[in-house]
Amino acid sequence: MSGTSLSQQRHIKRPMNDIQNIPDLMMDLGQRAKRAAQILATASAERKHAALIGAADVVWAQRADIIAANAKDLEFGASKNLSPAMMDRLMLDEPRIQAIVDGLRAVAEQPDPVGEVLAQWQQPSGLDIQRVRTPLGVIGVIYESRPNVTADAGALCLKSGNAVILRGGSESFHSARAIHACLAEGLRGANLPEDAVQLVPTRDRAAVQELLTMTDYVDVIVPRGGKGLVGLVQREARVPVFAHLEGIVHIYLDKSADPKKALEVVLNAKTRRTGICGAAECLLIHRDIVDSIGRDVLTALAAAGVEIHAAGGLTGPETMSPATEDDWGKEYLDNVIAAKPVASIDEAIAHIRKYHSQHTDCIITEDEAAVRQFFAELDSAILMHNASTQFADGGEFGMGAEIGIATGKMHARGPVGAAQLTSFKYLVRGDGAVRA
Repeated sequence: MSGTSLSQQRHIKRPMNDIQNIPDLMMDLGQRAKRAAQILATASAERKHAALIGAADVVWAQRADIIAANAKDLEFGASKNLSPAMMDRLMLDEPRIQAIVDGLRAVAEQPDPVGEVLAQWQQPSGLDIQRVRTPLGVIGVIYESRPNVTADAGALCLKSGNAVILRGGSESFHSARAIHACLAEGLRGANLPEDAVQLVPTRDRAAVQELLTMTDYVDVIVPRGGKGLVGLVQREARVPVFAHLEGIVHIYLDKSADPKKALEVVLNAKTRRTGICGAAECLLIHRDIVDSIGRDVLTALAAAGVEIHAAGGLTGPETMSPATEDDWGKEYLDNVIAAKPVASIDEAIAHIRKYHSQHTDCIITEDEAAVRQFFAELDSAILMHNASTQFADGGEFGMGAEIGIATGKMHARGPVGAAQLTSFKYLVRGDGAVRA
């Protein structure tokens, strides 16, 4: 890629084993991000749009190079004995690169959230008050495996006027570098600072530890990965965290479920892509339909190659194995599902409350009263009715892309798009107003 800055040459192109002083490296990234954030906060919507469209064009133009870089990562992943589902998360081909391009373009076309007036009112004192969206500042994103997150996170932070420091997983190192170079070229073309989107240029885990404590430079951390990563971040971060916990996703087949919808939704929710956080991991079946809809769904899952860990009372294929306590609340991220009969919607809700991660849960039913109860009594970030949990994705929610699914209850929750990466400030106007 042409036009590489001196700072990039110093940090990005240096061999990893030459990077000795991680604290100094991270401080430098933080300082540059802070400066870039100040410029980006007031950048016009047009320039940010141009940067994203430019990056999308470069990604497509450089797709062969990106796929070649990805091949190195796949080789590394194979050497680390990553599971087939994890290798699928890691793999890039032309259709997936086209999806990255489409995501960049979709984010570019989203309304610019910065400066949006959220509320406005007048006080008897003569004050005119506005609450307006404002960037968070500098965001640190720590993610695993999926190289497309490099583009998604970079794009959303840019759109929302934030600088970002990206730290991808060791397994996606080469892919992330290739994609990041495209984002940098888009920024250059739009006359925006390249430092607005930076990538930590080392696999050294000490860089993560450093990023979590950079309170002088980083305003929020977004972890996107498995339980181990998110737990580490939550334990050790001194910077505020948007938590993206495991996708322990439940589907409840109510006694009033439509057979066709049940079959199609459950199969898609489990098998479309098993390695994503919206994949179904546990199936709860009302006892009244165990021998009908439930059996048909389990048979179809087995025919699709899904390993079923079933609790007593379920009928289905002979290949089912007994479920154990370890199967409840487990994120398989693989072609495996736990299944259990329940006596009522109340029992289903109680099970979900005990074992879910507040990510996404679904009910399949034609009973509107059951839907209202399910939606009212569960507090997951996303609740679905008669829809595949694989739709738990910011792009599918009309956000263009997402930086993750926030499962906490502070500030952003659910898919985190550009608007969720902003805070707000109050603009107060008077005409010589004084307080009595």
